Amino acid sequence: MQRTTAIILRLILAGVLGFGASILFVHYRRHPLTITGAVTVQSSDFRKELPISNVEIRVADGLALGPAKSNSSGFFSLTLLKRVRRGERITLLFRHPGYQPLDLHDFAADKLYIAHMQPIPSKPRSESGKPSVKVGNIVIRYSFKTLRSVDVGSAVRTFGIVNTANIPCNRDPVCSPDGKWKASIGTIELNAGPGNEFHNARLSCIAGPCPFTQVLSDNFAKGGPTLTAKVLNWSDTTTFLVEAEVNHFLVAQTEHQSYPVIFDRTLDFTLPADAEGLSLQAEMGGQNIIFPLGPDLLLSWATCEGEISQNQTKLYRCEAKPGYQLQP
Repeated sequence: MQRTTAIILRLILAGVLGFGASILFVHYRRHPLTITGAVTVQSSDFRKELPISNVEIRVADGLALGPAKSNSSGFFSLTLLKRVRRGERITLLFRHPGYQPLDLHDFAADKLYIAHMQPIPSKPRSESGKPSVKVGNIVIRYSFKTLRSVDVGSAVRTFGIVNTANIPCNRDPVCSPDGKWKASIGTIELNAGPGNEFHNARLSCIAGPCPFTQVLSDNFAKGGPTLTAKVLNWSDTTTFLVEAEVNHFLVAQTEHQSYPVIFDRTLDFTLPADAEGLSLQAEMGGQNIIFPLGPDLLLSWATCEGEISQNQTKLYRCEAKPGYQLQP
């Protein structure tokens, strides 16, 4: 009887699991599939497989909800129609005016679709027939705000902790650590003033029976706009000395320079999140010229675009315009 019951329970459990799996399978099959990928330049040198932005991506026969465009990192995302099943053949169409058309034949699946587009060769000479203008010795210039510390003096203060030795505690609220002798607590607080901070603070016992004192608390190690200390004394009156350097902080613009990475007609560089005043310095016609990039990223000799990454780093990419040639 028990054996028959166990078999029935197993059959019921198997049926429930099978039904649940079938429901999940149907939902999985009917849920629209979103495919993702990236578009890069076709090159035998992996360092030159740069991301391509503004590539229009479609699925042949209208099997996607709409076209997509790659962003500055080359990323794209397309949602297929619900009737497109996983494993079904699809053709992705990649189009960009600066690159050869690309048709990528593949299957609808949960995978990454990587497309490599072949650039359309550019003419070595400008439209006027003159040789291309060479742009070399490119330097990235920017600034950001920093706090500059200025030493404006020092703080010196003494404070005494009045007490009488050898008086039994007798349940007094303040006693020696062993609970035997009556004690006193002395406190001190110093303020550095507006915009100032204490650094390298020191607290020392300089007079009286110092061995019978204990620092209960202080914030001297980290410094800051205020210093506080609390000292226990269970002997005769002692004197403590507080010393610290006082620093004032000023906001200053710090100028920095860096260099881009150049591959053929493209240069890439990154800036910290708080960078300001971006400009590019370049040598053209034997002269060093500074080109402010501005919020619209406009350059006379290149087309630039930028984005902010997840860690707030600013990413920039500039491609030389026709008639200009970048020199590493």
